[in-house]
Amino acid sequence: MLHTGMLSVTFRNLQPEEIIRLTVQAGLDAIEWGGDIHVPHGNVEVAKRVKRLTEEAGLIIASYGSYYKAGVYDSDVPYFEDVLSSAIALGAPAIRIWAGNKGSEKVELGWRDQVIADIIRVANQAQQENIRIHLEYHANTLTDTLESTLALLEAVGHPNVGTNWQPPTLLTFGEQLESLDGVLPFLADVHVYYLQLGERYPLSSGSEEWGEFFHRISSSAGNSRFALLEFVRGNDPKQFLEDAGELRRLLKS
Repeated sequence: MLHTGMLSVTFRNLQPEEIIRLTVQAGLDAIEWGGDIHVPHGNVEVAKRVKRLTEEAGLIIASYGSYYKAGVYDSDVPYFEDVLSSAIALGAPAIRIWAGNKGSEKVELGWRDQVIADIIRVANQAQQENIRIHLEYHANTLTDTLESTLALLEAVGHPNVGTNWQPPTLLTFGEQLESLDGVLPFLADVHVYYLQLGERYPLSSGSEEWGEFFHRISSSAGNSRFALLEFVRGNDPKQFLEDAGELRRLLKS
């Protein structure tokens, strides 16, 4: 089953109350709250407040979108303990993390092993709190290609770890389908947008592609998942509302 929702980082300039009102107006089910601005890593009081506001509005908290980068120990990367404390206070069922900060073609074996070990570490910690770990499917990480993602998930081998998916914009539609099909056994949530050559378009412009993506996801086994809007054209709330309507239409068709 696919629930509709949005990533709060879609509108970093809006306050949580404004994002909640917009999500309700859009007729969506859920919000993934971002850890960079709206629910800062380690700020438990803010997380509790946002949880209360979200639930009072009748919305679901889909996930906690953290900026934790496994295996990276730079000063700008939050401690996972801070990330976890916020996720617990938020009542998030999952934490989104990044598989390092280097693309798969640029890493040595030792670096890959370091990222794998750290994913296992944080997955164990999160599992104790009944929170899942979702990997960001993204360039400049070890989930930048289907092959690297599958190899990473196999090496991690942890039942508490899955991967999100979003259509890699540099691939053809056929290659995007191959990418999606490959990760379906591990699929968590889906980030929904339509980009061409780096430019954002209304979701309706990609209705044919997303119709096929959703068909394959809905036909696959797995727990409930969230289809989360991101990358709205012009960062425009009106466009977001249009995209939300298209998302709801696609999931009903």
